[in-house]
Amino acid sequence: MTYQDTVNWMFSQLPMYQKQGQTAFKKDLTNTLNLAKHLKNPQDKFKSIHVAGTNGKGSSSHMLASILQEAGYKVGLYTSPHLKDFRERVKINGKEVSKAFVIGFIKQNKAFLEANNLSFFEMTVGLAFDYFAKQKVDIAVIEVGLGGRLDSTNIITPEVSLITNIGLDHVQFLGNTLGLIASEKAGIIKPNIPVVISETQTETQAVFTAFAEKNNSPIHFADQANNEAFVTDLKGSYQTKNIKGVLVTIQQLRLKGFVVSDNNIETGLLNSVKNTGLKGRWQILNASPKVICDTAHNKEGLTLATQQLLQEQYNKLHIVFGVVNDKDVSSILPLLPKGATYYFCKPDVPRGLDQHFLRDIFVSKGFYGNAFASVDIAYKEALKAASDEDVIYIGGSTFVVAEVV
Repeated sequence: MTYQDTVNWMFSQLPMYQKQGQTAFKKDLTNTLNLAKHLKNPQDKFKSIHVAGTNGKGSSSHMLASILQEAGYKVGLYTSPHLKDFRERVKINGKEVSKAFVIGFIKQNKAFLEANNLSFFEMTVGLAFDYFAKQKVDIAVIEVGLGGRLDSTNIITPEVSLITNIGLDHVQFLGNTLGLIASEKAGIIKPNIPVVISETQTETQAVFTAFAEKNNSPIHFADQANNEAFVTDLKGSYQTKNIKGVLVTIQQLRLKGFVVSDNNIETGLLNSVKNTGLKGRWQILNASPKVICDTAHNKEGLTLATQQLLQEQYNKLHIVFGVVNDKDVSSILPLLPKGATYYFCKPDVPRGLDQHFLRDIFVSKGFYGNAFASVDIAYKEALKAASDEDVIYIGGSTFVVAEVV
């Protein structure tokens, strides 16, 4: 099979949350553990950092990887979802896994994958861990896909765990309160392994503390630490919260023998995009008119993105917006500016919410805008309507952003 044949097989043969949503969610780690055993337990052959959270886990993972690269380490990075190419999920020192490795992994293990009905995410985790082990990385930053306790990545024993922020997202899987969701995220806390919490939240602090005590795990609330202020090239005022968690995580690695200087931290944070290739986090696509895209897609993320958007200087605001069909649209409506012109669109995935349905919900609540047949057409219409003094924001879903970056 060619690379494209291989990826198409992975996407189509087996459940994939990115495409199908709830039907792809697995309730235990049996498949992942079976695959790990089949691969001779690659997760035990490299050191790691485990990163969970509702918002900020992707940015935090990339910042950590960038800092450790600057310190001279060979750093694996596993994240999800991808925006353009599957290989974005698996990188070493910013370089994507080769097409040849992806083809070879599937070819060698296809019979096992089919016989055990592994999901897209399960096989991808296996591929990443196998790659990092074979490439002998010094450390890998592993981002949780969904939740924590039952996530396929949760077979590693990391040097340190990081939990960024807890918000109401994926409630159909994780629970409908911050406490319940925190309990799922806390599932990555391992016995005697330190855990860092980026943001102290009233509803979740006791949950994390209880899990840490049960596991005899030192717990550190990063926003309570008195650390030097650093800045990052990742745009968005919300990154200040993520940086705090990253700094305390690096401190914990230092205690375990990793040599990371303050200069490595400073340079790593300022070159996160360059070192890791991260896209879609308050990314500026055009100067005049200014075009910003951001992958924020839940209540907490969109609250922060909207706050930053309203700080921009502009004559008129245009918003290209689309969501997936399991999104509680009513919960995000109060967060969005009513003074903008909206260009409603459906991301090109099976889970995409119909643009006409989305428009009708918004218009019924006093918003103004029209529906367009695709993200591309919506974006082009916004560009046509905008003057150089206007701002265009593109978001609502990772899949909308994926079509413009």
